[in-house]
Amino acid sequence: MTTDQNLPILSPSEARVLGVLIEKQRTVPDSYPLTLNSLLAGCNQKTSRHPVMELAEAEVQDALESLRRRSLVDESSGGRAMRYGHSTDRLLRLPSQSVILLAVLMLRGPQTAGELRIASDRMHNFADISSVEGFLDEMAERPAGALVVKLPRLPGARESRWAHLLSGPVAAELMAVPAAGAAASVAGGDAGETAALRLRVDRLEAEVATLKATLAKVCADLGIEVA
Repeated sequence: MTTDQNLPILSPSEARVLGVLIEKQRTVPDSYPLTLNSLLAGCNQKTSRHPVMELAEAEVQDALESLRRRSLVDESSGGRAMRYGHSTDRLLRLPSQSVILLAVLMLRGPQTAGELRIASDRMHNFADISSVEGFLDEMAERPAGALVVKLPRLPGARESRWAHLLSGPVAAELMAVPAAGAAASVAGGDAGETAALRLRVDRLEAEVATLKATLAKVCADLGIEVA
């Protein structure tokens, strides 16, 4: 397995910004491309994020500028504020399904194929876990360099987790840290019930995020500063 020598290594803040742009393109298309305020809110939201971050506006702006120089982000003027979108699929020449899986991994950390299918539900409806694994395998075996890696299965776990490589090789400590909810899934012994519960929670979290994004857009259009 090799990594793409021409692929920029993203910092944690750059990966978070890129992941949010990909996510919001699918979940709140009416608000995409995003304003800086909406993007900042998406980066710092407490749900569907691991780890939770507290980025300052200046940090998001720096990340955007770095991503723009690498052709991963486009900016456009709309209304009273600049708006930002991503060009990940075009730059990496990936299908939208693969880009969505990368976004989930950037936003939530290492995940199993089953967890990825649930977490990406509002962005794309994968037919089954095998479909998710197919796109993951393609990215892991990508001729230009692997974009994801399959991690060793943790003791007691039913599935192996996957991690993205856009921020470089996976840190050794991450190899032993279960993704959020993975431990509960194993301990519970009922993967189906756990998956259904997580899906309901994810949908509720997504609805809250959508309401926040809509409010931010309305405030931006009215010229109201949101703290």
